[in-house]
Amino acid sequence: MPATRALPTEEAVELIQLTRTLAVKELAPRVADAEAEAAFPRDVFRTLGRSGLLGLPFAEEDGGAGQPYEVYLQVLEEVAAVWSSVAVGMSVHALSCFPLARFGTAEQRRRWLPDMLAGELLGAYCLSEPHAGSDPAAMLTRAVRDGDDYVLNGAKAWTTHGGYADFYTVMARTSDDRTHGISCFLVPADTPGLSADPPERKMGLTGSATATMRLDDVRVPAERLIGEEGQGLKIALASLDHGRLGIAAVACGLAQGALDHAVRYARERETFGKPIIEHQGLAFVLADMGAAIESARATALAAARLKDLGLPFTREASIAKLVATDNAMKVTTDAVQVLGGYGYTRDFPVERYMREAKVMQIFEGTNQIQRMIISRALDRNEGGVLTVLGKE
Repeated sequence: MPATRALPTEEAVELIQLTRTLAVKELAPRVADAEAEAAFPRDVFRTLGRSGLLGLPFAEEDGGAGQPYEVYLQVLEEVAAVWSSVAVGMSVHALSCFPLARFGTAEQRRRWLPDMLAGELLGAYCLSEPHAGSDPAAMLTRAVRDGDDYVLNGAKAWTTHGGYADFYTVMARTSDDRTHGISCFLVPADTPGLSADPPERKMGLTGSATATMRLDDVRVPAERLIGEEGQGLKIALASLDHGRLGIAAVACGLAQGALDHAVRYARERETFGKPIIEHQGLAFVLADMGAAIESARATALAAARLKDLGLPFTREASIAKLVATDNAMKVTTDAVQVLGGYGYTRDFPVERYMREAKVMQIFEGTNQIQRMIISRALDRNEGGVLTVLGKE
């Protein structure tokens, strides 16, 4: 765990302590078996919801806890250090709730958000398609107005919680306009015509179900349109900014968990008459791992503080996601190296951390896409003028 966390309030300190207790007592005893068996831990999300951890960054009037994002990210990190699949699920659930919380009407929020934020309803986010991952404006899934309903047809790939979620936040095309022809819908899991393919057989995060969702004449009442018709791409991109911060925090937690295991091993394992942590060659590897994690954590929290101040943070979210996930891949690879042959076996968790880190460079927009976002922002000279509390 990090040596020091700079938390803004006593309430935030208590939240971190609560999270650590839950992680040790509820998550740690189950993680190895669940990941080995690819078992989805649905009950864990109810536990987290009833503890108030799923609704942390959402408004209190909607059933959330009204916590700043810098606190929420550190809670995610604490979970990820123990069980990354669950932390990814928490981030995706928040991503699924965000469109309703930000763009939904007061009546929509009153009806649906409290059960979502309490963990009674688990969410999934349906944006990517088999041919439209990095380019969501190329999606083909259609929503056609029919009286008081919309009828949706298409397929959504790489859906976290696919087949297990209670609701799906679905982006679908309502016109041929590339940027203003997509709309957002809140689709209950039991809607006729909505189905999940068998889960993907993944390299890592096997405790997190990922599946393609099929929509075959899925009829959704017009009251489940979130925001305005044609506003979906704007909603999706705003959601991804928040989701990227979540994944940055998960990557930091994953890397921290790997470092903690590597340090413990290096203290206990002896060669040439002393613990291997006392050999400079290995000690410097561990030092670089620690420095990488701290720099990634600082980058993610800096972006979160911009968001909390109401300042633009799209570029900073991409930087945080890029830095944290690239660093997590390096740190977890080095953790395997520190353990040597044991690191390559499933008797120790670092090989699992390494496999889990890889996908974090891919989802919520590949790191190549993050570099595109950052470079375009630099081309527009965004961030070229110092902004203080929203005033240039």
